[in-house]
Amino acid sequence: MGTFSIATIVLFVVLGSLAGFLAGLLGIGGGIILVPLFLWAFEASGFASEILVHTAFGTSLAVIIPTAISSTFGHRKRGNVDWHQVGFLCMGGALGALSGAWLASMLSGEWLKGLFGVMQILVAAQLLIFHPRLPPERRDQVSRWALALVGFAGGVFSSFFGVGGGVIAVPLMVIALSFPIHLAVGNSSALIVVSSLFGALSYMFHGWESNLLPPFSLGYVNCLVLALVAPFTIGMARIGVRVASRTTHDKLLRVFAGLLILVGLRMIYRAWFV
Repeated sequence: MGTFSIATIVLFVVLGSLAGFLAGLLGIGGGIILVPLFLWAFEASGFASEILVHTAFGTSLAVIIPTAISSTFGHRKRGNVDWHQVGFLCMGGALGALSGAWLASMLSGEWLKGLFGVMQILVAAQLLIFHPRLPPERRDQVSRWALALVGFAGGVFSSFFGVGGGVIAVPLMVIALSFPIHLAVGNSSALIVVSSLFGALSYMFHGWESNLLPPFSLGYVNCLVLALVAPFTIGMARIGVRVASRTTHDKLLRVFAGLLILVGLRMIYRAWFV
């Protein structure tokens, strides 16, 4: 069972600030940064190996919720959220999040860690080499079933890996549904609120009866870490956005993609080859 010293609490504040800053700087969801940081910090804090990965995923999803709410309101002010479409996206997203958390609960922490490493490498490859020719923006009404399926895919991905899911939902909306990119990003932010909420609640449920949980835990969500990290993640993300406007974005993405590959390879190695 893990314990939290003053040094550990300071560590969470620093890591949360770093994750928020990088998320705002690079335009990447915070979960893909938070999960590796939580895995390292939770292990250093003495969390039991049996619950370490699931707790990192569940706590990451809980941290993402307020960040996504803030992002959604920002996009709404700019007219980039279609609430009719969001409703059907979120129906699929809620079901997908419940399914993703259930699938994750069936796997061991080592398998989840290895698969997360594979996902990081694939995301990095997408950032480095995948630049699709976008289809023309559609003018007709989108099928509610198509919206629900996109939401379901984003929800499963989000909950299974403990991340926001925008890395899947935005490309699907742009390429498969022919949405304008700004509308896709705005709708995705609203979808992430729902998928992260249902995912976090699912991780609470699946971990509720574990006797290995550290203090201040509700299932696989650690409330102390959530309270420490979320405010700094939100605040530093805004600073990261400001810095990004003065920096070459392509160069930053290449550096970040390289970092994802290194971290992903390390996670795969430690999960499956050690």
